Amino acid sequence: MSLEPGKPPDYPPKTPPPPKKPVSPPRPNTTTPAPTRSTLLRSGRRGVTMVNRRGMNWKLESAPWAAGKARTAVSDQLAKWRHVFTSTVGRTIEAVTTVLVDATVADGGTHVSLHLSGQDGQVCIVVLSHRSALRAGHETEGDDVLRRITAHLAVTGCGSDTGPDGRRLWAVIALSGT
Repeated sequence: MSLEPGKPPDYPPKTPPPPKKPVSPPRPNTTTPAPTRSTLLRSGRRGVTMVNRRGMNWKLESAPWAAGKARTAVSDQLAKWRHVFTSTVGRTIEAVTTVLVDATVADGGTHVSLHLSGQDGQVCIVVLSHRSALRAGHETEGDDVLRRITAHLAVTGCGSDTGPDGRRLWAVIALSGT
């Protein structure tokens, strides 16, 4: 190659290869109908969020023995947090945890998510079934889960909702309850 001024090089410079074709975005799915307003309202659910309180969560296998593991995990965590409550409230916490977990296991989801939070003398237990297309508040056998939860006097609130990620059941229990 000649690099003298005013004289062209002996061979042409190497040209860069042409750019590759950019990756096309995925094509829209035209087989599913467009969502209606009511579908958007039902599926616009937020995940479990805790602010300004301590919390813990566990992922459990969706199996008949999950309620026993959940009871132990909740009781042990409340002891670590040094919550003081009567034996009646302790039995309520165990019974409500069992009802919540058994109901979500009966939904037949892939696994069960258990969330626990505590603040101002109350604990909140939230359980998610991870199976969609379920009716809120009812097991497949038709037994009313919320009625069984509110049968305990220390329960100050409970609820249920469904979404694309399954059914969520929750209960709030006053630690100073009877």
